[in-house]
Amino acid sequence: MLLLLCHYLLLRGIPFSTHKDIQLGKGSSSISSDVSSSTDHTSTKAPRNVATSEDSDLSMRTLSTPSPALILSPSSSPLSPSAIINGSSTSSSSVTGETVAMVHAPPGSLPHARMRAWPRPPKDQLPPIELLPDHVFLTIFSHLPTNQLCRCARVCRRWYNLAWDPRLWRTIRLTGELLHADRALRVLTRRLCQDTPNVCLMLEAVVASGCRRLTDRGLHTVAQCCPELRRLEVASCYNVSNEAVFEVVSRCPNLEHLDVSGCSKVTCISLTRDVSLKLAPMHGQQICIRYLDMTDCFALEDEGLHTIAAHCTQLTHLYLRRCTRLTDEGLRCLVLYCPGVRELSVSDCRFISDFGLREIAKLEGRLRYLSVAHCSRITDVGVRYIAKYCGKLRYLNARGCEGLTDHGLEHLAKNCPRLKSLDIGKCPLVSDAGLELLALNCFNLKRLSLKACESITGRGLQVVAANCFDLQLLNVQDCDVPLEALCFVKRHCKRCVIEHTNPAFF
Repeated sequence: MLLLLCHYLLLRGIPFSTHKDIQLGKGSSSISSDVSSSTDHTSTKAPRNVATSEDSDLSMRTLSTPSPALILSPSSSPLSPSAIINGSSTSSSSVTGETVAMVHAPPGSLPHARMRAWPRPPKDQLPPIELLPDHVFLTIFSHLPTNQLCRCARVCRRWYNLAWDPRLWRTIRLTGELLHADRALRVLTRRLCQDTPNVCLMLEAVVASGCRRLTDRGLHTVAQCCPELRRLEVASCYNVSNEAVFEVVSRCPNLEHLDVSGCSKVTCISLTRDVSLKLAPMHGQQICIRYLDMTDCFALEDEGLHTIAAHCTQLTHLYLRRCTRLTDEGLRCLVLYCPGVRELSVSDCRFISDFGLREIAKLEGRLRYLSVAHCSRITDVGVRYIAKYCGKLRYLNARGCEGLTDHGLEHLAKNCPRLKSLDIGKCPLVSDAGLELLALNCFNLKRLSLKACESITGRGLQVVAANCFDLQLLNVQDCDVPLEALCFVKRHCKRCVIEHTNPAFF
């Protein structure tokens, strides 16, 4: 079906991506000019099957980047259907990885546009794809990325109406470091607001991770037009600041998933009195965010985490990797206001200690996932708190916690029998004795990492293999493990993938 679709596009003369897509015509407004100062801006003649008008607000070009499987190769002209289906294409524009998605008025609707009149053939002579019902087209279009969906709208009036069906626009996905994301969001939301002025009632997710040119203006557009937004991902958009995030959470009361990882200017997520009174009548209400990723938000401190916890009391998933300014006090506030946290990561937060784990242990049976990798101040004392009160723990990452010994593993083995994934790599004090206790109690173990555990030998691995039959991944890189032990594991755990550094084992 996709092959027929691509073939039909080529017959109608609709290019998927060429260098001419980057160039600007004199009679069309475009956002391509803001992508890169090195982009060629020479005038070109508009394709004869594309309506152009100086007076139309819809005759604009919206930049976006497709998935890698839909990028043109430098030597290709318009794509062949096989190249699209097989995903073997790369970009041909002067801006690496960039393509242009057109947002035009319906074909034939502009009064001054010069269009060739094509006589409609009899029904028995129509191409097979024209005989498909609308619901089949909608199913096909639902699998296309944002930029390709915009291109399909250029084929004919029927495709235009189908491509802009609100049911296909629950998600806007933009990628590309050079993409002018602010303007792309403005043009797309303007088009989606035509049937419901000023609001996009169907839009529930905006994904713009990696769009480094996204600024507060782009998020302002989202906050103004998307009151039903539930998911926002702006990872690595380092121009986004607190003010824009405040506005989004204030105007989008249904927002549940927020990813601001790598946004170094974001230091807090809150709904303050001033913001709520200025932007929306929501003062006194809590933010509904359940999933929050603030990985690499280096400026986040205990005060900011306190504010986040006080406003986002429904948090269940929180990731604070490499927020190096956090201390045990921040974790105390988090547990106080957010008792429903199920997954928590404070990896590489070097000021977190056993006192912080004692606070985390107050989450008790609700905690399923915990990562304290490379928190060098953690010892057996903190692990004992977690093991004693969080008996339903499924995942623990304690890699690089050099204070962890066999005594800590003993507490884990006896109190967390449902443990499925454990990473204790680079813990030099863990030996075969602790590994044996773990294997005799945690039969459901599926993933085990012992990378660079210098005290582990083949004896401990054999006990693990003999008791944990469901083991799927074993990492023993940089461990002094004999070949016989690896072969023993392979015989008893047939589905296990073994990561090792023994050249004799394959």
